Amino acid sequence: MDIKQLKFLIALDETRHFGQAAARCHITQPTLSMRLRNLEQELGLELVRRGQRFEGFSAEGERILAWARSLMAAHDGLYAEAAACRGQLVGTLRLGVVPLAGFDPMRLVHLFAQEHPGLRFQLFALSSEQILERLGSNQLDLGLSYLDRLDREHFDSLELAPTRMGLLYDRRHFQFTQATLRWESLVELPLGLLSAGMHFRQSIDHSFRSRGLTPLPRLETDAVHQLLQAVSAGLCCSIMPLHNGLAEFTEHLTLTPIEDAHTLAPLGLILRRSAPRSALADACFAEARALINA
Repeated sequence: MDIKQLKFLIALDETRHFGQAAARCHITQPTLSMRLRNLEQELGLELVRRGQRFEGFSAEGERILAWARSLMAAHDGLYAEAAACRGQLVGTLRLGVVPLAGFDPMRLVHLFAQEHPGLRFQLFALSSEQILERLGSNQLDLGLSYLDRLDREHFDSLELAPTRMGLLYDRRHFQFTQATLRWESLVELPLGLLSAGMHFRQSIDHSFRSRGLTPLPRLETDAVHQLLQAVSAGLCCSIMPLHNGLAEFTEHLTLTPIEDAHTLAPLGLILRRSAPRSALADACFAEARALINA
């Protein structure tokens, strides 16, 4: 067994496709399949369920996959730790971010990139539950998520500024003269919102319900880029966090604050307490604390 076989197994889990996993690992698909079969033979287990295409992992494969992730994290952490001992910070920082976070994650990425030119970054759009799960299993280094369900025994957190909301619209299709808007004025608008049940959407629904209002969204999606496309096309307006950088994508977008509009839970940067924890995570968490407290 070698570390590359574990890397191939993880790539297959993340892509759920043999060809895409092979491309990610810069090898041919037959080579990927052969190396995974070699791993199965060495362990005496069927890890991957195969048909004409990838059909998932066996129960044993899921258990082995969890170990593979831990070993890969330890492998990467070892090299990052060695670099840190030499006064360098290198490797890949894995950051999970909830959709429509009220803090622009690019502020953090830009800070880390300036301080450590050798860093690479992987950003994942995930639910708050997925972020905690992946932090706990060492699949993420840091998470930008809500803190209401945080287990303080197992996670450190840095609370960010409260998340306030505004109405995002395209000036070519909608015009509002008020400096701030009221929830009552939004209920009749064609709204595009995140899907029901998502954390940011829950705060929006609560704000409407607490005022006896029931909006009928024109569009619902779990993808932020689709909301931006719909707003730019004039199909709808959308309720977004203030100061998250989305209104700056085109010159036509405007984000107007809504009175008494904020999320139900505070947003924060989250770091796993237990080892193994990468030197990247520790250093970037400390730098983020300095940025926020500045």
